[in-house]
Amino acid sequence: MAEESQKWVLMVTAQTPTNIAVIKYWGKRDENLILAINDSISVTLDPAHLCTTTTVAVSPAFNEDRMWLNGKEISLSGGRYQNCLREIRARANDVEDEKRGIKIAKKDWENLHVHIASYNNFPTAAGLASSAAGFACLVYSLAKLMNVQEDNGRLSAIARQGSGSACRSLYGGFVKWVMGKEENGSDSVAVQLVDEKHWDELVIIIAVVSSRQKETSSTSGMLETVETSALIEHRAREVVPKRIIQMEEAIRKRDFATFTHLTCADSNQFHAVCLDTSPPIFYMNDTSHRIISCVEKWNRSEGTPQVAYTFDAGPNAVLIARNRTSAALLLQRLLFHFPPNSETDLNSYVIGDKSILKDAGIQEIKDVEALPPPPEIKDKVPVQKCKGEISYFVCTRPGRGPVLISDESQALLNPDTGLPK
Repeated sequence: MAEESQKWVLMVTAQTPTNIAVIKYWGKRDENLILAINDSISVTLDPAHLCTTTTVAVSPAFNEDRMWLNGKEISLSGGRYQNCLREIRARANDVEDEKRGIKIAKKDWENLHVHIASYNNFPTAAGLASSAAGFACLVYSLAKLMNVQEDNGRLSAIARQGSGSACRSLYGGFVKWVMGKEENGSDSVAVQLVDEKHWDELVIIIAVVSSRQKETSSTSGMLETVETSALIEHRAREVVPKRIIQMEEAIRKRDFATFTHLTCADSNQFHAVCLDTSPPIFYMNDTSHRIISCVEKWNRSEGTPQVAYTFDAGPNAVLIARNRTSAALLLQRLLFHFPPNSETDLNSYVIGDKSILKDAGIQEIKDVEALPPPPEIKDKVPVQKCKGEISYFVCTRPGRGPVLISDESQALLNPDTGLPK
């Protein structure tokens, strides 16, 4: 290893997307290794709008492993972090930076400490799969720093030990987490079904109903469901295996009608299983239900589905529109039913790909106020507008997997000290 006295810092920065399951993962057969009781399928979201950026650094000057999440130092003592760090260190190889005269031998890694800084560009623990992007980024960036030679499929088995859904964030497009059969979890990995270009006309709008931390974490919720729900075993054994086959085919054929039917049904069944848990778990709220009603009415009135909805362990709606035209019409409906508070700036109410706003013919708040009721609303039914019930909307699309960021200005750690900037 290079001279201790040099106190060099070697860094890597990576960016990893989040993902949203369209066939849900809920329930584990092994709590420690995080092995699921069923396969799941997700869509990776465009990291330009929702992602985790992580910088990892190594230096002989560091005397312990440390981590900062969104600027605050957090403990790395938890089993999930320790599992990921241990698994990556075990696969580390020789690293050499010739330009700076740094050499790290494979055996040195067990005595070197790392600093990790991670930043989510969306709320943590609010049901937007921040832990999925976070652990995927942690594993991916550490693997690059330590010159781990394994492919993303093998890395997904390590990320899975941090957060189950994290394994699916190691690929773009549509991704399947194969539950696997082995007791050691070696075959419980993510595989890419298709890349993000395969079905690139899809547009995704996320309605962030609440960016608060949820009352029942996914981890404890799953445990309670597996222990107390009579429906969960039927779901895992009978329902999901058939849906996985149908969903893979719908994605391959870009069959939006089947995709919508399966996505909505699986979301609703996941929340039914949560209600069947004792005590019952309520992740959705009245606003979530109103969004479902709005989408169901529109889909029925059109005769062919325009939008699929899915809700993870939280009240936020992920709405997948069949194309840009449907997305613009969806945004009009959402803004009609859920207008912002009068003092809200439209620019911060609809974020991400703002060109969808333009397609919807909306440039300022007065355009929202002028929106007519959607045609599927019957004249005799009084229109209920729910002002202020949505925190904001994110317009996005299917996106790519993790990437390294070579621009040092985007690093979250100081290159001289290895401490947060």
